[in-house]
Amino acid sequence: MAYYALFYDYADDYLARRQAVRPEHLALAEQARREGRLVMAGALQPPDTALFVFRAEGPEAVEAFARSDPYVKNGVAKGWRVREWTVVVGG
Repeated sequence: MAYYALFYDYADDYLARRQAVRPEHLALAEQARREGRLVMAGALQPPDTALFVFRAEGPEAVEAFARSDPYVKNGVAKGWRVREWTVVVGG
C-alpha cells in the first residue's frame, strides 16, 4: 500500500456550481473514507484547489474515484491529477 495525493483544480465559479452536486460528492468521499481508502480531504485556501490523501495499491483506484466524482463529472473540478506520495514522517 502507498499514499497518493489527488489534487482538484476548481472552476472559477466553483463555489456557486458545487451546491447542486455537493451532497453526492461528500457521500462518495465518506464512502471511500469508511472503506479505508481515503485518509483525509479538503479544500486549500484560497479555495481554488482541493487535496485528497488516499491509501491504495496503485494510482488506478484514485483515478477511478476522481472519474466517478460528481465534481469532476459536472465541471466543478476543471482538472485533476494523482501523484504518489512518499511519506517520510507519520503515516
